[in-house]
Amino acid sequence: MSPPTQTRKRLPRLVLPLLLLLAGAGPCAAGRPLLVFLIDGFRYDYIDDVHALAGFRELVGSGVKVEHVTPDFPTLSYPNYYSLMTGRHCDAHQMTGNYMWDAASEKEFLIGTNPNSRLPLWWDGSEPLWVTLEKLGKNVFMYYWPGCEVEILGVRPSFCEEYIYNPSEENLTDSIENALSVLRSGQAEMAAIYYEKIDVEGHHFGPDSEQVRTAVQQLDLAMLTLNSKIKEKNMVNQLNIVLFSDHGMTKIQWMEKVIELDKFINMSDIVKMMDRGAVVSMWPKDDKYQEVYAALSQVPNMRVYARQEIPERFHYKGGKFVSPLTLVAEPGWFITENKAKLPFWKNNSGQPSSWQNGWHGYDNDFLDMKGFFLATGPDFKHNVRGAPIRAVDIYNVMCWTLGVNPLPNNGSWSRVEYLLNGTDGPPQSTTLWICCICLLGILLAQRD
Repeated sequence: MSPPTQTRKRLPRLVLPLLLLLAGAGPCAAGRPLLVFLIDGFRYDYIDDVHALAGFRELVGSGVKVEHVTPDFPTLSYPNYYSLMTGRHCDAHQMTGNYMWDAASEKEFLIGTNPNSRLPLWWDGSEPLWVTLEKLGKNVFMYYWPGCEVEILGVRPSFCEEYIYNPSEENLTDSIENALSVLRSGQAEMAAIYYEKIDVEGHHFGPDSEQVRTAVQQLDLAMLTLNSKIKEKNMVNQLNIVLFSDHGMTKIQWMEKVIELDKFINMSDIVKMMDRGAVVSMWPKDDKYQEVYAALSQVPNMRVYARQEIPERFHYKGGKFVSPLTLVAEPGWFITENKAKLPFWKNNSGQPSSWQNGWHGYDNDFLDMKGFFLATGPDFKHNVRGAPIRAVDIYNVMCWTLGVNPLPNNGSWSRVEYLLNGTDGPPQSTTLWICCICLLGILLAQRD
């Protein structure tokens, strides 16, 4: 028998195990239950003095913590909610602002509970992790998480406690108790809890305020309760816990550092303007575009970008709902149509006081915009301090712990793999392995 014939007859024996190996490749974690916390507006340095925070101290000591997390641009909530849960940048998942406008349908996306914000056109740009899990038959319970009430790609989570403004401490502790119960019983594979108070206090009083410190301490008490209940329910070696924020916060002096657009342009030349603060989206009338652009280019303390001029590092300009002009303030400055239209608070003396003392949305390279990430559980190493990561990296971490193949994403496995136990290579999407199998089949066919 000639050598070529021998090779052809042996090939099937070699190919089958290899195909099975490739088809089964991917996350090698056990697929344990996962509890996720999204703490809105929790700046990276809020737990620098972790020794004074017993609940966080225990989590950090038994797990991993990175130096900081770089959010996606704009450093706003909804864009980063989706970057965290899809592992994709804003120009890929299409959630590009807290306030968006679809010029074709003239529909608006407004932060909060606006009915039009539930329309599929805002959400179907990418598949968030909870939708992937539900498609795989894995139940997800979500508490106050913005978007869990929306049907995304035809799917909703198994349970959704719909978002309300600024969930209370009681809401938080009840959610923790409920989440642990469904995870322990096997009723859910993942539970996700959203908490907004840190962001609310940061906006109202500023990131360095006593109110923010108090809110962090109150959250720490909830973490103490969490740690206690995990031990009480004998879940220490069964449950993975991940905590992260969507962005940081910086101090503003908006009564002084305000950019009033009507001092530079005629607002009647603008068809639509969305949002105010660090980033503003603007649609000028077609015949006024150049005039408006030229005028705004002269405004100090901000940049105006034509769509094609938006820096590539923002991963933003390709977004479906990105406006013809994007205005980005320098850190600490606030863009609005006119300061007189902004509301005031009254202080204890009854005098007008600042409406806001903290803000975010600025360039994501600005240190105050950085968020935090820490995790603990059987799939994480113990007492490890890590280098900075990016918001899009966290998706792969969650997929690994759940034993789920991640969808194609923009995250970097090399920035996070050392935080995990038992990792022997990056999680790969099913699509990639199918391509490998097809390529191998072509090569074998050619050889025959």
